[in-house]
Order: sequence, then structure tokens, then C-alpha cells
Amino acid sequence: MRALTRRQWLLLGGVAALTAAAGIMHYSDASPTATFVAAALALAGLAWIVSFATEQVGQRFGPAVTGFMQSTLGNLPEFFIVIFALSAGETVVAQTSLIGSLFANALLVLGIVIVVGARTGDGVMRFNPRLPRDTTTLLLLAVFTIVIIGQAVQTDSKAAEHVETISIAGALALLIVYLVWIFDYLRSDAPPEAPHVGLPRVPLSVSIALLAVAGTGAAFVSDWFIQALDPAVKAIGISKEFAGLVLVAIAGNAVENVTGVVLAAKGQSDLAISVVKNSVAQIAAFLFPALVLVSLLFKHRLTFQLAPVYIGALLLTALAIWQITGDGEAAEFEGAALVGLYAVLAVFALAD
Repeated sequence: MRALTRRQWLLLGGVAALTAAAGIMHYSDASPTATFVAAALALAGLAWIVSFATEQVGQRFGPAVTGFMQSTLGNLPEFFIVIFALSAGETVVAQTSLIGSLFANALLVLGIVIVVGARTGDGVMRFNPRLPRDTTTLLLLAVFTIVIIGQAVQTDSKAAEHVETISIAGALALLIVYLVWIFDYLRSDAPPEAPHVGLPRVPLSVSIALLAVAGTGAAFVSDWFIQALDPAVKAIGISKEFAGLVLVAIAGNAVENVTGVVLAAKGQSDLAISVVKNSVAQIAAFLFPALVLVSLLFKHRLTFQLAPVYIGALLLTALAIWQITGDGEAAEFEGAALVGLYAVLAVFALAD
């Protein structure tokens, strides 16, 4: 079993220092903006630890299982952010951070991964097409629920009086479909890559301990992050929609931001796509509906009711990733196009 590198030890120490600094700033009279930034950086660092530890566990399995594990545990910070946002009454932040995570992973991260992956080969990144097609199906199922609720609200339909009930029904349907899909996906043959990507650096027990510590840390830091959000947003002069759609979403999804790009740079196309696409599928068909149900325990409820502009953006995002990745290959300019779509959306959220 190989040891951790000096760089990895330094990163672990840096994350611990950032987390401690965020905690000290939270419980002192430090500037909310500084606390917000420190907590965001600490979340990104904790997400890296989750990514690293999950990769060590996942290297004992194939790309499908590894990608699933990294995406699942990588969404822990996002889960805690939404929970604490709901408990603080920040429903806008909770909702926009979820759809922001979808946009960030499906457009920004996937686009960068494709650009990097295409450059490592002959200008085209090639991967198993099953997961991209499955992801689009799950995303379209989630968008279907969002669209019909949006249409009901916009047309003053009688169904608009039952948005919460429809959201609960949609959440249950999504979760059932997701569980059916993931059971079949994990049982399927692994993509045409070596089943194991390298050797684990640390024992399984150490990897699990790192996951437990990072997950616990993410819960505390997410609370500090949300409590500093409102005063920080007012001080910076940005809207809560932009904060949730862009800042919170990127901070809560740092795992995919880093892991997918690194794997693409190493030429591990199937695993890179698996990490990013699994995250998109899980946010749309598992995390979002699960949090809709969990929100029933709070005073402020989460539903699938979104602003019309974001409904349209989600639908077009699903169509874009189907068009670009559905055939199992993507050129560099197609990745750049996805990043461009995200840039336009971010500017819109900033100007809104």
C-alpha cells in the first residue's frame, strides 16, 4: 500500500486549517463576507477530501461504481447546504442552489471535461454512450414535473392550488425511477476501460475515516456558510438568486469541478463522464426529489415550482447534453458550447 504524497498531506492540512478558520470566524465578530469566503473555500476543500477518499475506495471497483460513489458522496455538501438553507428560511437559496448544481455540472463542468478530454486525444472525446442517454432521460423526467407545475401556475389552472401535493407525487415517481435505474446500471457491464484505475494509496479503514470526518465537517461548514450568506450577499451587492445559482452551486459541487477534469486530463474518459453525469442524474432524480420530501419536516417547504426562465433553461440544458453526448463522443468545440451556455445563464442571473 503506497503512502500519501507530500502534496496530499499539505492539502489535508490546508483544508483542516481553512475549516478551523471558518469556525473561528463564525463564532467571533468577523466580517460576514470574510466568513462566507472562508466557509466556501473550506467546503471546496472538504469536497476534495471526499473525492480523494471515495476514489481510494472506488479503485477497488469498476468505473460505474466509482463514478456513482464519487457523485453520491460528492453531493454531501450540497445536501447540507439545502437543509440548512431551508431551516433558515432561505427557500430561494435552497431551490436555486439545487438547479444551479444541475446547470454547473451539466454545462460548466461537463463542458470543461469535454474540452480537456478532447485535447488529450485526436480532438474528440469518446466514451460509453449509455450513461449520457440515461442521464438525459432522468433529467427530462424531472423537467417534465417542473414544466407541468410551471404551466399550471402560469395559466392559473386549478392544479396550481396543489403545487406541494404534485411536487410530492413527482418526487416519489422520480425516486422510484432512479432506484430502478441505478440498480440496473450498477449491475451492468462496466464501460470499456480497465476495471481498476490504479492502486489505492491508503487502507480502506483510513478512506472510510476520511469520509466520515469530511462529511461531518461539511455539515458544520454548510451551517456557517448559510448563516453568513445573507449579510455577505447584501454587502457584496448581488442577488440571492445569483448566489444560489452560481456561488453556492459551484462551492457545493467542487468534487465534480476537480475530479472530472483531472480524470479527463489523464485520458480516463469513461470515468470522467461517469463522475459528472452521475452527479447530474443524482441531483435531478434523487437529491432534488429527496429534499422535496425532507422539506416536509420544515416550516418552509421545497417544491418543483420554478421561475419560467429557469424552466426553459433546464429543458434546453437537457436537449443540449443529449445532442452533444448522446452518441458517445464529443468534440472540443461542443464542450466550449456548453461552457458558453453556462456563462450566458450566469450573466443573466447576475443581471436579474
